[in-house]
Amino acid sequence: MNISQITFSPTGGTDKVAEIITKVWGMPVNKIDLSNAETDYPSLDLDKTDIAVIAVPSYGGRVPDLAAQRISNIHGKQTPCVIVCVYGNRAYEDTLIELNDIAQKSGFKVIAAISAIAEHSIMHQYAAGRPDTKDESELTGFAKKILDKINDNSGRSVTPQIPGNRPYKKSGGAGLVPKANTYCTGCGLCAKQCPAKAISTENLKTADSKKCISCMRCVVKCPQSARKVNGALVSAAALAIKKACSTRKDNELYI
Repeated sequence: MNISQITFSPTGGTDKVAEIITKVWGMPVNKIDLSNAETDYPSLDLDKTDIAVIAVPSYGGRVPDLAAQRISNIHGKQTPCVIVCVYGNRAYEDTLIELNDIAQKSGFKVIAAISAIAEHSIMHQYAAGRPDTKDESELTGFAKKILDKINDNSGRSVTPQIPGNRPYKKSGGAGLVPKANTYCTGCGLCAKQCPAKAISTENLKTADSKKCISCMRCVVKCPQSARKVNGALVSAAALAIKKACSTRKDNELYI
């Protein structure tokens, strides 16, 4: 039995959560990076004897469109699947139920769902340093319970009750488009790493606002720390969600 760890993690927080879960199971892990624009996703076929972990961040309470498109192109063959949504301590709203629907439509059998907290990818003061040691302990406990269900063939038929609404909430726009400052050396790494191919090698200073998904991958990958988003807009957005983010939220398991 192998594990397929399928993650959309432009800034690394979602990967951290997924790795905490899969390392508990002690099985070979095949990592599929949904932020890689070059992967031939329709060529990926999973077997029903495998276990899949599909993990995405919550963008405004929804699955990122780009991640949804790429998951939809992967072929599950009733592969048992654990879905995970990771959010920055505000709310994940309809992310889990939407991810459940996408996974099922692609042929996966959802046997468990997790919501988990990681440091906010733009407003780093929210959920700073998470997942922390307490989170790791909680997620490890979740993983052990899921493994028990995997090993219990009769338990696999139990469908988890996943929170969320249909129809899903309306998706928001990207809004925050990073731009390069004078520290940019023109190395082109941002363009190469962009999940949405929103940065042209001919114009590295900014990104195509129609393609940019505000994932902040170019910001964290820039070796010169040259890419930034508008500070005033970030401050305004941080203030708007301050109340919702002020109380530490726990990780949740649905099994």
